[in-house]
Amino acid sequence: MRIGLIAEGGYPYVSGDARLWCDRLVRGLGQHEFDIYALSRSERQEDEGWIPLPSQVSRVRTAPLWAAEDDGVVYGRRARRRFADCYGELVAVLCAGVTTEASGTPEDASATEADRFGNALYGLAELARDEGGLVGALRSESAVRTLERACRARGALRTAREARVPDLLAVAAHLERALRPLSLDWYEDEGLGSVDLCHATSGGAAALPALLARHFHDVPLLLTEYGVRLRTHYLAETDSSPTVRSLLAALHGRLAAESYARAALITPGNGHARRWQERCGADRAKLRTVYPGMDADRFAEAGEGPERSDPDTLVWVGRVEPAKDLVSLLHAFAEVRKEEPKTRLRIVGTAAGTEGAAYLGHCKVLAAQLFPDEAEGPHTVGHNPVTFEEIGGPEVPALADAYASGAVVVLSSVVEGFPIGLVEAMFCGRATVSTDVGAVVEVIGGTGLVVPPRNPRALAEACVALLRDPERRERLGAAARARALELFTVEQNVAAFHGIYLEIVSRTPVRRVVLDDSGAPLPFAVPAEAHVPGRWTDRTARLVARGGPSRPPGAPVRATALPATEGAR
Repeated sequence: MRIGLIAEGGYPYVSGDARLWCDRLVRGLGQHEFDIYALSRSERQEDEGWIPLPSQVSRVRTAPLWAAEDDGVVYGRRARRRFADCYGELVAVLCAGVTTEASGTPEDASATEADRFGNALYGLAELARDEGGLVGALRSESAVRTLERACRARGALRTAREARVPDLLAVAAHLERALRPLSLDWYEDEGLGSVDLCHATSGGAAALPALLARHFHDVPLLLTEYGVRLRTHYLAETDSSPTVRSLLAALHGRLAAESYARAALITPGNGHARRWQERCGADRAKLRTVYPGMDADRFAEAGEGPERSDPDTLVWVGRVEPAKDLVSLLHAFAEVRKEEPKTRLRIVGTAAGTEGAAYLGHCKVLAAQLFPDEAEGPHTVGHNPVTFEEIGGPEVPALADAYASGAVVVLSSVVEGFPIGLVEAMFCGRATVSTDVGAVVEVIGGTGLVVPPRNPRALAEACVALLRDPERRERLGAAARARALELFTVEQNVAAFHGIYLEIVSRTPVRRVVLDDSGAPLPFAVPAEAHVPGRWTDRTARLVARGGPSRPPGAPVRATALPATEGAR
């Protein structure tokens, strides 16, 4: 079959999110054909280029989210009225509080608001398709004034009514950026209209093209989320005003609900994301948890080879940033040293951005204060029991070496989605001590110790317990590696998505009509095998395309016969 894989800020670019699992998925499904639709997040990402693509990728289309030139489209009076109506309806839904006057119950009111949001969204998409774009209109003074009227309207949320001019400008700018995918030229018959299935690799901007492909061409939608955008918004937008946070949260929530309602299936990457999706309105019957696939081979030597770790060493591996809470880890290590004075702590990782660099500097200062350089005798050089290292150095040449160097791997985060570093430690057969955040408990499954976050004493006690019990460490490490090989490999991920692709296509109405000699539609003329390359269909069959909502109604138009390999798509 032909898959339209839609990614935001990741695949096929060298840097970004989700590029690894997307590449492994595409390479693992060589029997299918992939069209890649990529939204880039920065100019730097585009300059870095793409990773090498396998032969099953037939084409790649890209568009920048970080910049959008004015499309130069000048609307006529009728188009301006359409924009004012659709945009006004969309922002009115974002500003509105929950009322039951018209619908009777909160559930009915919520369904009504969801319909209003969907109708406004697709109305804007149809306007962009008819007029050639929305960028200029979304940046216009008219858009800001429409937003202001919605905020001042009767029944609007209190935070919306309190909006000031800077808040209105900020929200309007966010809306323009979020709705940029509506202006893309991806939705023609030869674009997303030609694929058998759209697979959006995240919510938000990546889900919009898939929603429009479904709206214009009835292409089924598969939505994968390893992190829910609404949760990310709550964690990231801490510096904005209450008005901006509230309205953008409404946007993310409404877009998520629309994506979940229109998706054929939804594949959360873990139970933590699944609970967030259910909270945002996802139907449980549509949910299929698919864990990310990771390359276990690179950790095979550490997991299966002879024990070469230091029995007195704790290891932390990851990106250095405040959410990892290394401050609590350092205070916990101070308690560990009181019980086990020979213990060392190796912190292996690089800083994530300028904030991470500042945090790393703070942690180094704290480590120097908590642990002055110690010497074993009067004639030896002192050393600090805490070291800060990076992958690629002389002592840690590879990632697997970092995990293999310690007896216990520690995760001290206060915020975590799917803990990739924890799975890597499990592949290496290491006992772990982790904080109870995100999907940690789901991933560990009883093969490691879990303590509350921001609790240095509990973290220290768990570390001491494992340092003093090598047999328990060995049992937990072996169980962790077995669990990781069962649940988190590339093979299980590829097999799961292969089955989901076939499940969706098998129950999707065929979007082609085959006519018999009399010109009447021929039922069951396109079997399920027609989605697999091969000579499954009659070379003389007359195929016609069944149009979606974007095509005018009317009798089918006969098309010329297609080659067998093309007609089998």
